[in-house]
Order: sequence, then C-alpha cells, then structure tokens
Amino acid sequence: MDILNFPKLALEEIDVKIDSGAYTSSFHCHNIEVRNNILQCQFLDPGHEKYHEKVFCFSEFNEKNIKSSNGMVEKRYIITTEVTVFNESIPIELSLTERGSMKYPVLLGRKFLSKKFLIDTAKKNLSFNNIQIIL
Repeated sequence: MDILNFPKLALEEIDVKIDSGAYTSSFHCHNIEVRNNILQCQFLDPGHEKYHEKVFCFSEFNEKNIKSSNGMVEKRYIITTEVTVFNESIPIELSLTERGSMKYPVLLGRKFLSKKFLIDTAKKNLSFNNIQIIL
C-alpha cells in the first residue's frame, strides 16, 4: 500500500495497492463512455473523500481486453497520465474500470513497477513519507 498523487487528474493523496500479480495498473472510474471518439469519465465515486465531480476527456486512449483477478475478461479503456512517486513525476498507463467495491481505488501492476521499484511487502507508504531509497 502507498499513497500517491496524480497531478494531471487533480487527485492527491490517493490510496494505491501495489499488486505485482497484476500486469496492468488500474484506476476506479465511473460514467465511462466514448462520444465522438472522446473518452469521458469521472475518477473515484461521489462517496469517496477525494471525489471532485470533474469530468475528464481523453482524445488519446486505447481499448484492451484485460483479465481481472477473478478470471473474467473485460474490455477496458487505457489512458496515459502521470503519477508522482518519490517526488518524481512518472508516466503511467492506466486501465479504467469500475472498482467501487474494492478497498483501494488504484492498483499498480508490474508493467509500471518493473525495473523501477523494489517491493518490500513489510513496508507501506514509502513514497508518501518521502523516504530516500538507495539502490
């Protein structure tokens, strides 16, 4: 678990789950739809403390079949944005999905984590606490 900022989405201090078993990273959205080749969505749910009602529009996005942890294949939209980790802004590819029933609105998968980070399962909130890591 960690807490990260998504500056281009105007979302700060969002709880994320580090999930090395998942290939792609995902972010919980609702009202996901495509109109005239523009993807529109709202991040989080109205009940979430960080919800801000803003509708985001993406002209650049992909569509991909993604297998969830329960084995079901779901067609999802993929966007690229930025995440702030250890005070560094890093591009991240996110699949947009309905995760309202999940504890964490964001999953960070191994495609994002690979060759950038070392996972220590005994620790949490390392990047949020600005701990310096020497590799």
